[in-house]
Amino acid sequence: MKINKTILVGILFIIIAGVLFISDILNPIIHPVTHYFLMGSSKGKDIIFFGLMGFFLVSTQLFKGFKIDSDKYLKVTITLGSITLILGILVEVYFRCNMGIDLNSIFMVMGKSISSTSILHTHILKSVFGEVISNLMGPFIGSEINTGVGLYQYIPGFAKLIILLLPMTGITLLLAIRNKRFVQTFLLSFFGCCLLIGALDGGLFSTPAITGICGLFLMHRNGRCIEQIVDYIVKREKVCDECKIIPPFKNKTELIIVLIKRYLPYIIAALIIILRFSIAVIGANTEYYEVDVINPSDNIELDGFPVENVTHDKNKTTYIIDSNYNEMELLNDLKVPLNKSCDYYTVSWNIFSYLEPSHPINNIYHQLKN
Repeated sequence: MKINKTILVGILFIIIAGVLFISDILNPIIHPVTHYFLMGSSKGKDIIFFGLMGFFLVSTQLFKGFKIDSDKYLKVTITLGSITLILGILVEVYFRCNMGIDLNSIFMVMGKSISSTSILHTHILKSVFGEVISNLMGPFIGSEINTGVGLYQYIPGFAKLIILLLPMTGITLLLAIRNKRFVQTFLLSFFGCCLLIGALDGGLFSTPAITGICGLFLMHRNGRCIEQIVDYIVKREKVCDECKIIPPFKNKTELIIVLIKRYLPYIIAALIIILRFSIAVIGANTEYYEVDVINPSDNIELDGFPVENVTHDKNKTTYIIDSNYNEMELLNDLKVPLNKSCDYYTVSWNIFSYLEPSHPINNIYHQLKN
């Protein structure tokens, strides 16, 4: 095997993953970068990202003489990835219906680890993966890495089989990257890692999932053109007519077809993002937060919270909390008094809590609602 720049970059990524696993020295450098495409980035996701990137970059350089139809396997990867993302959301919906939990709420489970899940950011598959990893190498996993295993006990049995689609997607991705030049190899590895991480942690509506699936589709449609554009920037090599922003066309109909094919990945990404925010807006409760605590202990104290009303019903206590509380801050603050004081609790979501009360979007929403 000849050592080339792809292998060297891959080894560098593996080394970074190893350093991240054993220390925090690189966190101040890595987090600000990965934050943008890994949706808030965490140490666990950073380790998986750099480890997978290194693995794909090095592995694709092995047995280069083995000829396969990489484009065919790229189509299979996109198909498997799409199925995994859709099934992940469907399992989240089934899980909520089975548990009797509202679709527009965030599920928080207490136990050996604090874990959360919602339709907008599902951790169902993460909990299955976390359970496997914890059993294999639990003592070596740092406390700052959230494996999501707290959810595992509530996951439907059949849903655990969906996790098998991830290694299958990884294998087809590995075959899809073979016999490509460096630019396509690197970008396919990057988008593939984002897809796998997004499917595992966040689901269809997460930033890495959207980046991954749309990026792979972009490479399938325009990988050769992207490579030529990079060659033009670096080496000033000529770009073929088909790879120009507006390629040659015979008539307006052909132009529209060509442009749709060229820019379809961006259209798909926009539609997913619009769907995500539509669900977040439609499901938002701007009047108050409803916090349902299941099997609460007798010594729960929420004195520091703006509680407007409390009701008790069998094994559930419901707290109505002022809507001026920021959603993320509320979720984090509730962890302290409710940790080891209940089985789990749910919180209604409010995307508008991330905006200032006087923000124009807030005003428009309330005008439409009234």
